Amino acid sequence: MKNASLPALDIPAILRQYGLRPSKGLGQNFLQDESALGKITAIADIQPDDTVLEIGPGLGSLTRHLALAAAQVVAVELDEGLFPALRAVLAPYANVRLIQGDILKLRPAELVAAPDYLVVANIPYYITSILLRHLLANSPQGESAPRPRRLVLTVQEEVAERICAVPGRLSLLALSVQVFGKAEIAARIPAGAFYPVPNVASAVLQINIHPSPLIPSPLLDRFFWLAKAGFGQKRKTLRNALSTIIPREEAEQRLLAAGIDPQRRAETLSLDEWGKLCGSCQICGAETTSSDCLP
Repeated sequence: MKNASLPALDIPAILRQYGLRPSKGLGQNFLQDESALGKITAIADIQPDDTVLEIGPGLGSLTRHLALAAAQVVAVELDEGLFPALRAVLAPYANVRLIQGDILKLRPAELVAAPDYLVVANIPYYITSILLRHLLANSPQGESAPRPRRLVLTVQEEVAERICAVPGRLSLLALSVQVFGKAEIAARIPAGAFYPVPNVASAVLQINIHPSPLIPSPLLDRFFWLAKAGFGQKRKTLRNALSTIIPREEAEQRLLAAGIDPQRRAETLSLDEWGKLCGSCQICGAETTSSDCLP
């Protein structure tokens, strides 16, 4: 089943049959290339007993592949108009549960009861940052709560490169993802693999979730509070950027106590250095939570 080949869906024909048009407002570019769909499924490394959460199944191109590989697929689609076509395409797959709704208003842990589930999706690119915040920063940290072990998301190539950046080129988005998991670009997908063809290049972003965040959970709010301040004035030195939330002299003291040159800029710090800065700072931004800080 896992390696079964599937006939390609004729996306334009399905849209015509059901009187549908891709919505620009919802970022609908349907991935139809079978080679790319198979590659995404392989990257996800789905095991026969896995549960997969898919966000934005569209017309079910990727859902079919996931259903052949997983025990269950929970597919959440915002566009109610796609459901007649989506149900027809997925009728042969009894292990797919379709949910109409906005994933940003739903709690993933309530949709998927299985521990160590996977998130695999070709997502609307305009919600990439907020969706990552929803899946990572808002995920329950309790040991008994279901949490994903891996995210495999098709996103805009430029955004994927930002997320996977190294110190010297880091952004708040990169830090906010990398604190929760190891991110890497697992594949690149040409624009011609989609219908309609988008005007941006795409990449498959794989995020393997750490057993626990790289910044200890009690310090996460402080980490995001400091990082948001640091990147809020990213052209300035950290001493000056952090002076927006603590006195300049104290900012310098805290940086020196963490072994960080106050003249450095936020993008040059590694996660380890941010952790040291959090540990040295006694002021907690209790008014700001980690869920507020992904850009």
